Amino acid sequence: MFTVYILYSVKFNQIYIGFTSDLSNRFLSHNELATKGHTIKYRPWVIAHTEEFQTKKEAIIRENQLKSANGRKFAREIIRQKW
Repeated sequence: MFTVYILYSVKFNQIYIGFTSDLSNRFLSHNELATKGHTIKYRPWVIAHTEEFQTKKEAIIRENQLKSANGRKFAREIIRQKW
């Protein structure tokens, strides 16, 4: 199983979209373990949305959809509803 996820930084009003086969470990990396990369600047992150897929290919396709203009609109609407 692969999970496409949307992270939200409430403090900085930033979103991050990615995919992984191990969401709990990846989330820990974004919030605590990583020492470089885009997400360390906007900690802490919360998980705003997830979607599960059977194959890596499906997850990559969905991740790319969410990174498009319409996908980011979708992500912002989810965040607006929750926060």
